[in-house]
Amino acid sequence: MSKKLTKRSEDYSKWYNELVVKADLAENSGVRGCMVIKPYGYAIWEKMQAELDRMFKETGHQNAYFPLFIPKSYFSKEASHVDGFAKECAVVTHYRLKNDENGKVVVDETAKLEEELIVRPTSETIIWDTYRKWVQSYRDLPLLINQWANVVRWEMRTRLFLRTTEFLWQEGHTAHATKQEALEEAERMQGIYADFAENFMAIPVIKGTKTEGERFAGALETYCIEALMQDGKALQAGTSHFLGQNFAKAFDVKFATKEGKQEYVWATSWGVSTRLMGALVMTHSDDNGLVLPPNLAPIQVVMVPIYKSEEQLEAISEKADEITKELRDLGISVKYDNRTTHKPGWKFAEYELKGVPLRIAIGPRDLENNVVELARRDNLTKQVINQEGLAVVIKKMLTQIQIDLYQKALNFRDSHITKVDTFAEFEEVLETKGGFVLAHWDGTSETEEQIKNKTKATIRCIPNSPIFEEGKCVFSGKVSTKRVLFAKAY
Repeated sequence: MSKKLTKRSEDYSKWYNELVVKADLAENSGVRGCMVIKPYGYAIWEKMQAELDRMFKETGHQNAYFPLFIPKSYFSKEASHVDGFAKECAVVTHYRLKNDENGKVVVDETAKLEEELIVRPTSETIIWDTYRKWVQSYRDLPLLINQWANVVRWEMRTRLFLRTTEFLWQEGHTAHATKQEALEEAERMQGIYADFAENFMAIPVIKGTKTEGERFAGALETYCIEALMQDGKALQAGTSHFLGQNFAKAFDVKFATKEGKQEYVWATSWGVSTRLMGALVMTHSDDNGLVLPPNLAPIQVVMVPIYKSEEQLEAISEKADEITKELRDLGISVKYDNRTTHKPGWKFAEYELKGVPLRIAIGPRDLENNVVELARRDNLTKQVINQEGLAVVIKKMLTQIQIDLYQKALNFRDSHITKVDTFAEFEEVLETKGGFVLAHWDGTSETEEQIKNKTKATIRCIPNSPIFEEGKCVFSGKVSTKRVLFAKAY
Protein backbone atom coordinates (compact mmCIF):
# COMPACT_ATOMS: atom_id res chain seq x y z
CA MET A 1 0.00 0.00 0.00
CA SER A 2 1.27 3.47 -0.88
CA LYS A 3 2.09 5.54 2.18
CA LYS A 4 1.31 8.83 0.41
CA LEU A 5 -1.79 10.51 1.83
CA THR A 6 -4.39 12.78 0.32
CA LYS A 7 -3.60 16.34 1.45
CA ARG A 8 -5.77 17.82 4.21
CA SER A 9 -6.34 20.94 2.11
CA GLU A 10 -7.69 18.83 -0.78
CA ASP A 11 -10.08 16.52 1.09
CA TYR A 12 -9.92 16.52 4.88
CA SER A 13 -12.36 13.64 5.27
CA LYS A 14 -10.48 11.43 2.82
CA TRP A 15 -7.16 12.36 4.47
CA TYR A 16 -8.52 11.25 7.85
CA ASN A 17 -9.93 7.95 6.59
CA GLU A 18 -6.72 7.10 4.72
CA LEU A 19 -4.53 8.00 7.68
CA VAL A 20 -6.43 5.82 10.17
CA VAL A 21 -6.04 2.82 7.85
CA LYS A 22 -2.49 3.46 6.58
CA ALA A 23 -1.10 4.19 10.04
CA ASP A 24 -2.44 0.81 11.18
CA LEU A 25 -4.87 2.21 13.73
CA ALA A 26 -8.08 0.53 12.57
CA GLU A 27 -9.98 -0.84 9.59
CA ASN A 28 -13.55 -1.63 8.65
CA SER A 29 -14.71 -5.13 9.53
CA GLY A 30 -16.99 -7.71 7.94
CA VAL A 31 -19.78 -6.32 10.13
CA ARG A 32 -21.25 -3.18 8.59
CA GLY A 33 -20.47 -0.12 10.72
CA CYS A 34 -18.11 -1.94 13.09
CA MET A 35 -14.34 -1.58 13.16
CA VAL A 36 -11.32 -3.70 13.93
CA ILE A 37 -8.90 -1.77 16.16
CA LYS A 38 -5.43 -2.93 15.15
CA PRO A 39 -2.58 -3.48 17.64
CA TYR A 40 -0.98 -0.04 17.12
CA GLY A 41 -4.33 1.73 17.49
CA TYR A 42 -5.21 -0.40 20.49
CA ALA A 43 -1.83 0.38 22.12
CA ILE A 44 -2.75 4.10 22.02
CA TRP A 45 -6.21 3.33 23.47
CA GLU A 46 -4.56 1.27 26.25
CA LYS A 47 -2.37 4.27 27.19
CA MET A 48 -5.49 6.47 27.29
CA GLN A 49 -7.26 3.85 29.39
CA ALA A 50 -4.38 3.52 31.84
CA GLU A 51 -4.17 7.27 32.49
CA LEU A 52 -7.92 7.78 32.81
CA ASP A 53 -8.25 4.70 35.03
CA ARG A 54 -5.55 6.08 37.33
CA MET A 55 -7.32 9.44 37.50
CA PHE A 56 -10.66 7.79 38.30
CA LYS A 57 -9.17 5.66 41.06
CA GLU A 58 -7.31 8.62 42.56
CA THR A 59 -10.71 10.31 42.98
CA GLY A 60 -12.21 7.31 44.79
CA HIS A 61 -13.88 5.43 41.95
CA GLN A 62 -13.87 1.63 41.55
CA ASN A 63 -14.33 -0.50 38.44
CA ALA A 64 -17.13 -3.03 38.03
CA TYR A 65 -18.82 -4.79 35.12
CA PHE A 66 -22.50 -5.03 34.19
CA PRO A 67 -24.36 -7.13 31.57
CA LEU A 68 -24.24 -6.40 27.84
CA PHE A 69 -27.99 -7.20 27.60
CA ILE A 70 -30.74 -5.07 29.12
CA PRO A 71 -34.39 -6.23 29.41
CA LYS A 72 -36.58 -4.04 27.21
CA SER A 73 -38.93 -3.26 30.13
CA TYR A 74 -36.09 -1.43 31.94
CA PHE A 75 -35.98 1.19 29.20
CA SER A 76 -39.65 2.11 29.57
CA LYS A 77 -39.07 3.12 33.20
CA GLU A 78 -37.34 6.42 32.29
CA ALA A 79 -39.31 8.07 29.48
CA SER A 80 -36.81 10.64 28.19
CA HIS A 81 -34.02 8.04 28.28
CA VAL A 82 -35.88 5.61 26.00
CA ASP A 83 -36.88 8.48 23.67
CA GLY A 84 -33.22 9.43 23.35
CA PHE A 85 -31.99 5.95 22.43
CA ALA A 86 -35.00 4.20 20.84
CA LYS A 87 -33.83 4.73 17.24
CA GLU A 88 -30.34 3.36 17.92
CA CYS A 89 -31.15 0.13 19.78
CA ALA A 90 -30.19 -3.35 18.58
CA VAL A 91 -32.74 -5.89 19.88
CA VAL A 92 -32.24 -9.62 20.61
CA THR A 93 -35.46 -11.56 20.00
CA HIS A 94 -34.33 -15.22 19.73
CA TYR A 95 -31.76 -17.42 21.43
CA ARG A 96 -31.17 -20.30 19.01
CA LEU A 97 -30.35 -21.16 15.37
CA LYS A 98 -31.15 -24.34 13.42
CA ASN A 99 -30.63 -25.87 9.95
CA ASP A 100 -33.64 -25.78 7.63
CA GLU A 101 -34.52 -28.54 5.13
CA ASN A 102 -31.97 -27.08 2.66
CA GLY A 103 -29.20 -27.14 5.22
CA LYS A 104 -29.20 -23.33 5.63
CA VAL A 105 -28.76 -21.79 9.07
CA VAL A 106 -31.97 -20.00 10.12
CA VAL A 107 -33.43 -18.55 13.31
CA ASP A 108 -35.36 -21.14 15.32
CA GLU A 109 -38.81 -19.53 15.56
CA THR A 110 -39.65 -21.68 18.59
CA ALA A 111 -36.75 -20.16 20.53
CA LYS A 112 -38.32 -16.71 21.00
CA LEU A 113 -37.36 -14.79 24.14
CA GLU A 114 -40.20 -14.07 26.55
CA GLU A 115 -38.85 -10.53 26.81
CA GLU A 116 -36.60 -8.95 24.18
CA LEU A 117 -33.15 -7.86 25.26
CA ILE A 118 -31.51 -4.59 24.21
CA VAL A 119 -27.78 -4.67 23.42
CA ARG A 120 -26.64 -1.84 25.71
CA PRO A 121 -26.41 1.59 24.08
CA THR A 122 -25.52 2.85 27.60
CA SER A 123 -25.94 1.17 30.98
CA GLU A 124 -27.99 3.49 33.22
CA THR A 125 -31.02 1.21 33.37
CA ILE A 126 -29.28 -2.10 34.19
CA ILE A 127 -26.98 -0.35 36.66
CA TRP A 128 -29.77 1.46 38.52
CA ASP A 129 -31.74 -1.78 38.79
CA THR A 130 -28.59 -3.22 40.45
CA TYR A 131 -28.03 -0.19 42.71
CA ARG A 132 -31.45 -0.76 44.30
CA LYS A 133 -29.92 -3.85 45.94
CA TRP A 134 -26.63 -2.13 46.84
CA VAL A 135 -27.99 1.02 48.50
CA GLN A 136 -29.91 0.79 51.78
CA SER A 137 -28.47 3.44 54.05
CA TYR A 138 -26.50 6.70 54.01
CA ARG A 139 -23.52 4.50 55.00
CA ASP A 140 -23.58 2.97 51.49
CA LEU A 141 -23.08 6.38 49.87
CA PRO A 142 -21.49 7.78 47.84
CA LEU A 143 -21.39 4.87 45.40
CA LEU A 144 -18.64 5.66 42.87
CA ILE A 145 -18.53 3.05 40.11
CA ASN A 146 -16.92 3.01 36.65
CA GLN A 147 -17.24 0.43 33.90
CA TRP A 148 -14.90 -0.16 30.93
CA ALA A 149 -17.07 -1.73 28.24
CA ASN A 150 -18.34 -1.80 24.68
CA VAL A 151 -21.69 -0.35 23.63
CA VAL A 152 -23.83 -0.61 20.50
CA ARG A 153 -25.70 2.30 18.90
CA TRP A 154 -27.09 1.45 15.48
CA GLU A 155 -25.59 4.03 13.15
CA MET A 156 -26.47 4.51 9.49
CA ARG A 157 -23.43 6.60 8.52
CA THR A 158 -20.23 5.47 10.15
CA ARG A 159 -16.61 6.63 10.23
CA LEU A 160 -13.69 4.87 11.93
CA PHE A 161 -13.41 5.95 15.61
CA LEU A 162 -15.66 8.99 15.20
CA ARG A 163 -18.95 7.17 14.76
CA THR A 164 -19.24 3.37 14.71
CA THR A 165 -22.07 0.99 15.54
CA GLU A 166 -20.00 -0.64 18.28
CA PHE A 167 -17.39 1.32 20.20
CA LEU A 168 -15.33 1.06 23.37
CA TRP A 169 -15.72 3.46 26.26
CA GLN A 170 -15.88 3.93 29.97
CA GLU A 171 -19.05 4.92 31.76
CA GLY A 172 -19.12 6.14 35.33
CA HIS A 173 -22.34 5.84 37.35
CA THR A 174 -22.50 7.35 40.82
CA ALA A 175 -25.08 7.68 43.59
CA HIS A 176 -25.04 10.41 46.25
CA ALA A 177 -26.95 11.43 49.38
CA THR A 178 -27.42 15.07 48.32
CA LYS A 179 -27.99 17.10 45.18
CA GLN A 180 -24.91 19.21 45.92
CA GLU A 181 -22.64 16.13 46.12
CA ALA A 182 -23.93 14.87 42.77
CA LEU A 183 -23.43 18.26 41.10
CA GLU A 184 -19.88 18.44 42.49
CA GLU A 185 -19.17 14.93 41.15
CA ALA A 186 -20.42 15.84 37.65
CA GLU A 187 -18.25 18.97 37.64
CA ARG A 188 -15.23 17.07 39.04
CA MET A 189 -15.42 14.52 36.21
CA GLN A 190 -15.66 17.28 33.62
CA GLY A 191 -12.44 18.64 35.17
CA ILE A 192 -10.75 15.23 34.96
CA TYR A 193 -11.65 14.89 31.28
CA ALA A 194 -10.33 18.40 30.56
CA ASP A 195 -7.11 17.63 32.48
CA PHE A 196 -6.63 14.41 30.49
CA ALA A 197 -7.35 16.07 27.13
CA GLU A 198 -4.96 18.94 27.75
CA ASN A 199 -2.10 17.20 29.60
CA PHE A 200 -2.03 13.84 27.82
CA MET A 201 -3.72 14.38 24.46
CA ALA A 202 -2.27 17.93 24.14
CA ILE A 203 -5.73 19.10 23.04
CA PRO A 204 -7.06 22.41 24.43
CA VAL A 205 -10.75 22.18 25.36
CA ILE A 206 -13.53 24.54 26.34
CA LYS A 207 -15.55 23.47 29.39
CA GLY A 208 -19.24 24.25 29.43
CA THR A 209 -22.79 22.95 29.73
CA LYS A 210 -25.09 21.74 26.98
CA THR A 211 -28.39 23.40 26.13
CA GLU A 212 -31.57 21.51 26.98
CA GLY A 213 -31.87 20.31 23.39
CA GLU A 214 -28.32 18.90 23.36
CA ARG A 215 -28.38 17.22 26.79
CA PHE A 216 -27.96 13.49 27.38
CA ALA A 217 -31.33 11.68 27.41
CA GLY A 218 -32.54 11.67 31.02
CA ALA A 219 -30.09 14.31 32.32
CA LEU A 220 -30.97 17.57 34.09
CA GLU A 221 -27.57 19.02 33.19
CA THR A 222 -24.82 17.89 30.82
CA TYR A 223 -21.28 19.18 31.33
CA CYS A 224 -19.00 18.84 28.31
CA ILE A 225 -15.55 19.55 26.95
CA GLU A 226 -15.37 20.77 23.35
CA ALA A 227 -12.30 20.56 21.11
CA LEU A 228 -11.61 22.04 17.68
CA MET A 229 -10.27 19.96 14.81
CA GLN A 230 -8.00 21.26 12.02
CA ASP A 231 -10.87 21.52 9.54
CA GLY A 232 -12.67 23.98 11.80
CA LYS A 233 -15.25 21.50 13.09
CA ALA A 234 -15.84 20.94 16.80
CA LEU A 235 -15.70 17.56 18.48
CA GLN A 236 -17.30 16.74 21.82
CA ALA A 237 -14.45 15.10 23.73
CA GLY A 238 -16.21 14.05 26.93
CA THR A 239 -19.46 14.50 28.84
CA SER A 240 -20.56 14.33 32.45
CA HIS A 241 -24.24 14.31 33.41
CA PHE A 242 -26.18 15.37 36.48
CA LEU A 243 -29.15 13.00 36.42
CA GLY A 244 -30.99 14.37 39.46
CA GLN A 245 -33.27 11.71 40.97
CA ASN A 246 -34.80 10.56 37.68
CA PHE A 247 -33.22 7.10 37.62
CA ALA A 248 -33.42 6.66 41.40
CA LYS A 249 -37.22 7.21 41.22
CA ALA A 250 -37.60 5.06 38.11
CA PHE A 251 -35.80 2.13 39.77
CA ASP A 252 -36.80 2.89 43.39
CA VAL A 253 -33.28 3.45 44.75
CA LYS A 254 -33.77 4.88 48.26
CA PHE A 255 -31.60 5.18 51.33
CA ALA A 256 -32.21 5.69 55.04
CA THR A 257 -30.79 9.05 56.19
CA LYS A 258 -29.04 9.53 59.56
CA GLU A 259 -32.44 10.63 60.89
CA GLY A 260 -34.05 7.41 59.61
CA LYS A 261 -36.01 9.04 56.76
CA GLN A 262 -36.27 7.33 53.35
CA GLU A 263 -34.98 9.47 50.47
CA TYR A 264 -34.10 8.93 46.82
CA VAL A 265 -30.41 9.14 45.91
CA TRP A 266 -28.95 11.70 43.49
CA ALA A 267 -27.16 10.44 40.39
CA THR A 268 -24.47 11.19 37.82
CA SER A 269 -23.08 9.43 34.78
CA TRP A 270 -20.04 10.32 32.68
CA GLY A 271 -18.06 8.86 29.80
CA VAL A 272 -15.46 9.12 27.05
CA SER A 273 -15.00 6.70 24.18
CA THR A 274 -12.68 5.58 21.37
CA ARG A 275 -13.93 8.76 19.65
CA LEU A 276 -10.95 10.35 21.46
CA MET A 277 -8.74 8.41 19.03
CA GLY A 278 -10.34 10.38 16.20
CA ALA A 279 -9.76 13.63 18.10
CA LEU A 280 -6.09 12.74 18.60
CA VAL A 281 -5.59 12.03 14.88
CA MET A 282 -7.41 15.15 13.68
CA THR A 283 -5.91 17.66 16.11
CA HIS A 284 -2.20 17.08 15.53
CA SER A 285 -1.55 15.03 12.39
CA ASP A 286 -0.26 16.40 9.08
CA ASP A 287 0.03 15.46 5.41
CA ASN A 288 2.89 13.06 6.22
CA GLY A 289 0.88 11.03 8.73
CA LEU A 290 0.18 10.80 12.44
CA VAL A 291 1.70 13.19 14.96
CA LEU A 292 1.38 11.70 18.44
CA PRO A 293 1.92 13.53 21.73
CA PRO A 294 4.72 11.75 23.64
CA ASN A 295 2.47 11.16 26.68
CA LEU A 296 0.28 8.80 24.63
CA ALA A 297 2.70 7.46 22.00
CA PRO A 298 3.15 3.65 22.30
CA ILE A 299 6.70 4.12 20.96
CA GLN A 300 8.26 7.42 22.06
CA VAL A 301 11.65 6.86 20.44
CA VAL A 302 12.60 4.62 17.52
CA MET A 303 16.21 3.80 16.61
CA VAL A 304 17.12 2.89 13.05
CA PRO A 305 20.59 1.49 12.21
CA ILE A 306 22.25 2.49 8.92
CA TYR A 307 24.82 -0.06 7.80
CA LYS A 308 26.33 -1.92 4.85
CA SER A 309 27.79 -5.01 6.52
CA GLU A 310 26.87 -7.47 9.25
CA GLU A 311 29.89 -6.28 11.18
CA GLN A 312 28.66 -2.67 11.11
CA LEU A 313 25.17 -3.76 12.23
CA GLU A 314 26.68 -5.68 15.13
CA ALA A 315 28.68 -2.67 16.33
CA ILE A 316 25.67 -0.32 15.97
CA SER A 317 23.42 -2.82 17.79
CA GLU A 318 25.81 -2.92 20.73
CA LYS A 319 25.59 0.88 21.09
CA ALA A 320 21.81 0.79 20.50
CA ASP A 321 21.41 -1.64 23.40
CA GLU A 322 23.24 0.80 25.69
CA ILE A 323 21.05 3.72 24.57
CA THR A 324 17.90 1.60 24.92
CA LYS A 325 18.75 0.72 28.52
CA GLU A 326 19.47 4.37 29.41
CA LEU A 327 16.16 5.49 27.89
CA ARG A 328 14.13 2.74 29.57
CA ASP A 329 15.73 3.59 32.92
CA LEU A 330 14.15 7.06 32.48
CA GLY A 331 10.75 5.51 31.72
CA ILE A 332 10.92 6.19 27.98
CA SER A 333 9.47 3.61 25.58
CA VAL A 334 11.93 2.81 22.81
CA LYS A 335 12.05 0.47 19.82
CA TYR A 336 15.23 -0.60 18.05
CA ASP A 337 14.28 -1.56 14.50
CA ASN A 338 17.10 -3.79 13.26
CA ARG A 339 14.97 -5.66 10.70
CA THR A 340 17.07 -6.63 7.70
CA THR A 341 13.97 -6.96 5.49
CA HIS A 342 13.46 -3.19 5.06
CA LYS A 343 15.79 -0.34 4.11
CA PRO A 344 16.33 2.66 6.46
CA GLY A 345 14.42 5.03 4.14
CA TRP A 346 11.37 2.75 4.24
CA LYS A 347 11.58 2.63 8.03
CA PHE A 348 11.87 6.43 8.27
CA ALA A 349 8.68 6.81 6.22
CA GLU A 350 6.91 4.14 8.29
CA TYR A 351 7.62 5.79 11.65
CA GLU A 352 6.82 9.22 10.28
CA LEU A 353 3.45 7.88 9.17
CA LYS A 354 2.89 6.31 12.59
CA GLY A 355 3.73 9.53 14.42
CA VAL A 356 6.61 8.30 16.60
CA PRO A 357 7.76 11.52 18.37
CA LEU A 358 11.53 11.02 18.06
CA ARG A 359 13.70 9.03 15.65
CA ILE A 360 17.37 8.21 16.16
CA ALA A 361 19.47 7.26 13.12
CA ILE A 362 22.86 5.79 13.80
CA GLY A 363 25.51 4.64 11.31
CA PRO A 364 29.23 3.65 11.36
CA ARG A 365 30.42 7.27 11.08
CA ASP A 366 28.14 8.26 13.97
CA LEU A 367 29.73 5.52 16.07
CA GLU A 368 33.21 6.90 15.29
CA ASN A 369 32.16 10.46 16.13
CA ASN A 370 30.15 9.43 19.22
CA VAL A 371 26.98 11.12 17.89
CA VAL A 372 23.49 10.25 16.59
CA GLU A 373 21.05 12.02 14.29
CA LEU A 374 17.87 12.93 16.16
CA ALA A 375 14.69 13.81 14.22
CA ARG A 376 11.53 15.35 15.69
CA ARG A 377 8.26 14.17 14.16
CA ASP A 378 6.19 17.21 15.14
CA ASN A 379 8.23 19.87 13.30
CA LEU A 380 10.31 17.56 11.05
CA THR A 381 13.62 19.05 12.24
CA LYS A 382 16.87 17.06 12.60
CA GLN A 383 20.01 17.64 14.64
CA VAL A 384 23.22 15.83 15.49
CA ILE A 385 23.47 15.05 19.22
CA ASN A 386 26.35 13.72 21.29
CA GLN A 387 25.80 10.20 22.62
CA GLU A 388 27.02 11.35 26.03
CA GLY A 389 23.94 12.38 28.07
CA LEU A 390 21.64 11.50 25.14
CA ALA A 391 18.89 10.00 27.35
CA VAL A 392 18.53 13.20 29.39
CA VAL A 393 18.40 15.32 26.20
CA ILE A 394 15.69 13.03 24.79
CA LYS A 395 13.60 13.19 27.98
CA LYS A 396 13.68 17.00 27.86
CA MET A 397 12.87 16.98 24.16
CA LEU A 398 9.83 14.72 24.66
CA THR A 399 8.55 17.13 27.32
CA GLN A 400 9.08 20.03 24.91
CA ILE A 401 7.25 18.25 22.07
CA GLN A 402 4.26 17.69 24.38
CA ILE A 403 4.22 21.41 25.28
CA ASP A 404 4.70 22.52 21.66
CA LEU A 405 1.87 20.33 20.34
CA TYR A 406 -0.52 21.74 22.93
CA GLN A 407 0.54 25.31 22.19
CA LYS A 408 0.17 24.84 18.44
CA ALA A 409 -3.33 23.42 18.89
CA LEU A 410 -4.21 26.21 21.34
CA ASN A 411 -3.03 28.91 18.93
CA PHE A 412 -5.13 27.36 16.17
CA ARG A 413 -8.18 27.07 18.42
CA ASP A 414 -7.90 30.63 19.76
CA SER A 415 -7.48 32.05 16.25
CA HIS A 416 -10.70 30.26 15.30
CA ILE A 417 -13.02 31.74 17.95
CA THR A 418 -14.88 34.55 16.22
CA LYS A 419 -17.28 36.96 17.90
CA VAL A 420 -20.21 37.95 15.63
CA ASP A 421 -23.24 40.19 16.06
CA THR A 422 -25.27 39.60 12.90
CA PHE A 423 -26.56 36.46 11.25
CA ALA A 424 -24.86 37.45 7.98
CA GLU A 425 -21.51 37.46 9.82
CA PHE A 426 -22.45 34.18 11.51
CA GLU A 427 -23.05 32.44 8.17
CA GLU A 428 -19.98 33.97 6.55
CA VAL A 429 -17.63 32.79 9.34
CA LEU A 430 -19.06 29.26 9.19
CA GLU A 431 -18.61 29.09 5.43
CA THR A 432 -15.23 30.75 5.02
CA LYS A 433 -13.31 30.25 8.27
CA GLY A 434 -15.05 27.66 10.43
CA GLY A 435 -14.22 27.17 14.08
CA PHE A 436 -16.20 28.39 17.07
CA VAL A 437 -18.60 31.29 16.62
CA LEU A 438 -19.30 33.29 19.77
CA ALA A 439 -22.76 34.76 19.41
CA HIS A 440 -25.80 35.93 21.36
CA TRP A 441 -28.71 33.46 21.62
CA ASP A 442 -32.18 34.13 22.98
CA GLY A 443 -32.25 30.93 25.03
CA THR A 444 -35.09 29.23 23.13
CA SER A 445 -34.94 25.74 21.62
CA GLU A 446 -36.92 27.05 18.60
CA THR A 447 -34.12 29.47 17.65
CA GLU A 448 -31.48 26.81 18.34
CA GLU A 449 -33.29 24.39 15.98
CA GLN A 450 -33.79 27.00 13.26
CA ILE A 451 -30.09 27.93 13.28
CA LYS A 452 -29.18 24.23 13.10
CA ASN A 453 -31.52 23.60 10.15
CA LYS A 454 -30.28 26.67 8.29
CA THR A 455 -26.52 26.34 8.89
CA LYS A 456 -25.86 22.82 10.33
CA ALA A 457 -24.21 24.62 13.30
CA THR A 458 -25.19 23.64 16.83
CA ILE A 459 -24.62 25.23 20.20
CA ARG A 460 -21.56 23.31 21.35
CA CYS A 461 -21.75 24.67 24.88
CA ILE A 462 -22.61 27.51 27.17
CA PRO A 463 -19.06 28.16 28.47
CA ASN A 464 -18.40 27.70 32.21
CA SER A 465 -17.15 31.29 32.17
CA PRO A 466 -19.71 32.88 29.84
CA ILE A 467 -19.34 36.41 28.54
CA PHE A 468 -22.25 38.21 30.21
CA GLU A 469 -23.33 41.28 28.28
CA GLU A 470 -26.57 42.76 27.05
CA GLY A 471 -27.16 42.01 23.40
CA LYS A 472 -29.54 40.73 20.77
CA CYS A 473 -29.87 37.14 19.57
CA VAL A 474 -27.94 36.70 16.35
CA PHE A 475 -30.96 35.01 14.72
CA SER A 476 -34.19 36.24 16.31
CA GLY A 477 -33.08 39.69 17.46
CA LYS A 478 -34.59 39.06 20.91
CA VAL A 479 -32.84 40.19 24.09
CA SER A 480 -29.87 38.06 25.21
CA THR A 481 -27.65 38.30 28.30
CA LYS A 482 -24.70 36.14 27.20
CA ARG A 483 -22.86 34.68 24.26
CA VAL A 484 -22.65 30.94 23.57
CA LEU A 485 -20.37 28.85 21.34
CA PHE A 486 -21.71 27.62 18.01
CA ALA A 487 -19.89 25.37 15.53
CA LYS A 488 -20.38 22.70 12.94
CA ALA A 489 -19.42 19.45 14.62
CA TYR A 490 -18.59 15.77 14.23
